[in-house]
Amino acid sequence: MSEPIPIDRTLEISLVNDLREIAGVAARIDEFCEGRSLPPQIAYAVNLAIDELLTNAITNGYGDDDPHRVEIVLREEADALVVIIVDDGVAFDPTEAPTPDGGGSLDDSSIDGLGFLLVRQMMDGVEYRRLQGCNIVTLTKRTEAGADTVPEPGPSPG
Repeated sequence: MSEPIPIDRTLEISLVNDLREIAGVAARIDEFCEGRSLPPQIAYAVNLAIDELLTNAITNGYGDDDPHRVEIVLREEADALVVIIVDDGVAFDPTEAPTPDGGGSLDDSSIDGLGFLLVRQMMDGVEYRRLQGCNIVTLTKRTEAGADTVPEPGPSPG
């Protein structure tokens, strides 16, 4: 009897600071989650959070037009997906992003921080640290039965 082929529990993605690359990231994460029979809601939540963080880093994180690398590691653990995003942009801690002003309509209130609020709501854990000139954001999404539910997936972000 032969040994089962082990499934790689880690996905590593490297991209340049170009918004057009985000769609490819989403497709690879969808494939990773499908290959592990994770519910589409998990992939949707992870993709939404990564999309927001990448968009912010690429749009606001660099003071030049030079290419920069952004590294993403997605790791399957026993009861969670752990995502680590590393970029060398300006220091920015999404855990301290302002909460949007909830009063009034969207036209009247500031929506700064709305994306980061979504990240915090979709993920079970969001941590930040700055190390050797890099932002390191760690996201955790529980995958075990009974994990918080998220909205049904719509079109992939990006």
